[in-house]
Amino acid sequence: MDNFNKQAIAENITVQQISSSPILALAASFWESDRQDAFKICYSSMRIIDDLVDDLKEGSGKVPAVLRRQIEKKIHDWLKCLEDNRPIDEQQEILISTMKEFRIPLWPWTELAKAMIYDLDHNGFSTFSDFLKYSEGAAVSPGGVFMHLCGVNRSHGQYVTPSFNVREAARPLALFSYLVHIVRDFQKDQLAGLNYFADDLLSENNLSVQALTGMAQSGVATDDLRGMIRRYHASTEGFRHQSRQMIDRVSASLEPRYWLSLEIIYHLYFQIFGKINLEDGNFSTEEMNPSPDEVKKKIMEVTFSFQ
Repeated sequence: MDNFNKQAIAENITVQQISSSPILALAASFWESDRQDAFKICYSSMRIIDDLVDDLKEGSGKVPAVLRRQIEKKIHDWLKCLEDNRPIDEQQEILISTMKEFRIPLWPWTELAKAMIYDLDHNGFSTFSDFLKYSEGAAVSPGGVFMHLCGVNRSHGQYVTPSFNVREAARPLALFSYLVHIVRDFQKDQLAGLNYFADDLLSENNLSVQALTGMAQSGVATDDLRGMIRRYHASTEGFRHQSRQMIDRVSASLEPRYWLSLEIIYHLYFQIFGKINLEDGNFSTEEMNPSPDEVKKKIMEVTFSFQ
């Protein structure tokens, strides 16, 4: 049985960490140091590609064709070197070594690359179904790495792969988290020229990207926006329910500290989800984000109630 001081770990998570770290990193605080380091290495490699595309699109949302092809080739070359075990730099060498040690498969990076190339060639999503396909790389990929690291166990001095289907287990929690992100970051994304709401749902609710930008600038939402958010809320609730079932199912295969880390992710996103006011909310950044003190309190509550 895994013995760890969950209370001490929770108490040592600082407000500064909460303010500057993604939720996955906060959840990984309950892991042993080698797995924490492994996740940081994998996650940072994904953020490099993700941020490269986001930075190019920020503002106008458009990337010149020549630059698109250059970045697409760079992504393909980077992935090919990872696949062929031919590191192009020290960072990728460390990543490859980490993947080998922890038996992490290639698919998270393959799916991420697909999503980022889609991002280069498109400005938004025609349908909600397109968005979900994109999310397989943008959300399920990092979630899959996290879930894999929860599930690996040491046997005779080596890590062995999880006993469950990692991708299947990671998907609902990743999509629940990502949909919460989309609503939480509505104002911030729109002001940065980024839109993650699908065209078909915009159209159904008599909305346009220009209208969304105007509401983000004014900080005042219309009933049309609340109607669309209601649709996203319903889908998010579906994935939240699936996430709860998934965590309950895989928990039997996990040591306590890794099970607890999934509970932390679930409850911190549930906390944000609870801030969606479908009746008269404006979905501003201030309105949608729990304070660091609220997050700290939630971490302590989940930790203390965890058996």
